[in-house]
Amino acid sequence: MIEWVVGHLADNGVEKVGLAMGYRPDAFLEAYPNGHIAETPYQVAVENEPLGTAGAIRFAVEQFETKETFLVLNGDVLTDLDVRALVQFHHYVQAEATIALQPVEDPSSFGVVTTDARGRVEEFIEKPEKGSAPSNNINAGTYVLEPSAVEQIPQGRPVSVERETFPELAASGTLYALPSDTYWLDTGTPQQFIQANLDMINGKRKQVPHLPDALIDPKSLITQSVIGNGSEIEAGAIIDKSVLLNRCRIGANSEVLGSVLSEDVHVGQGARLDGCVIGRGQHIQPGELLINESRPEVDPI
Repeated sequence: MIEWVVGHLADNGVEKVGLAMGYRPDAFLEAYPNGHIAETPYQVAVENEPLGTAGAIRFAVEQFETKETFLVLNGDVLTDLDVRALVQFHHYVQAEATIALQPVEDPSSFGVVTTDARGRVEEFIEKPEKGSAPSNNINAGTYVLEPSAVEQIPQGRPVSVERETFPELAASGTLYALPSDTYWLDTGTPQQFIQANLDMINGKRKQVPHLPDALIDPKSLITQSVIGNGSEIEAGAIIDKSVLLNRCRIGANSEVLGSVLSEDVHVGQGARLDGCVIGRGQHIQPGELLINESRPEVDPI
């Protein structure tokens, strides 16, 4: 996912990125040991303790010694946003901070933003009660910031950019926002991760996915799923609305439904997985049933 995010930034002219990290920075460093993600050089700023969304920005800016206009993105948001247009708007209105907005049907789980005719933010309401939001435009998780905005973030304690920094900038009249009705998906849950993959194979994104090299028995049934390189699917297996990463092996007559399998997972003959997330290298015994009855449905279209 981070490779898709960084690749999109590179397509919009970004030449280097920094990752603000806390938990498990080693996973990223091991995945990209040559100092590049999607052919873009990167560096990391690792917090010793959680500083909140705004505190993390200030910490990273100080570590990276950023002195010019810069972008901040949520790492789990996938979007086709025109980043160049957002930056151009930011400079045109001479904002200290600019937020990309995205319309959604139910804004109650997000930060809701209202603006005046010039795009100046009038209200920033984080996760309003359902039915009470004054707008359906939400904070889409991409920001353009000036170093002067970062200087206003307090040091030495956790600070929320959504609940403290943005409302304060809005009150001072220096926070702007630009709506964009483009592809956008917050991929914070396993079901949304599956949705992101299905959106790729269903042509909802600008990018075209690479077809994997997998060994699939013609007597298996695979619908609305992504199968990773080196995977093997045996006869009679059923896979639906699932994502299998590289080198998975699915035994004969087994079922994988609405699930995410990491690398090197082996599913034994006749086993059934429904709404599961299986970690790297795990072996599911033949005939085993693992069912998550509370999982939400994934939209196939």
